[in-house]
Amino acid sequence: MGDIVNTLTLVAIAAVTITLGFGLFALFKGGSFGRSWSNRLMRLRVALQATALALLALGAFIASRTG
Repeated sequence: MGDIVNTLTLVAIAAVTITLGFGLFALFKGGSFGRSWSNRLMRLRVALQATALALLALGAFIASRTG
């Protein structure tokens, strides 16, 4: 179970990083593309960060229970 949580945590952190990169790209590109995508991508990043933090907390809980 701990290995699955660790893998999911790494995937979530990678997704946050990729989303952050795309969001920054959209923000700096500007124009109609920037207006329509930068805010949407930043909201997605926040949701992914919450997921990553929940997985980190779950991993810490599992690690404390198993020793």
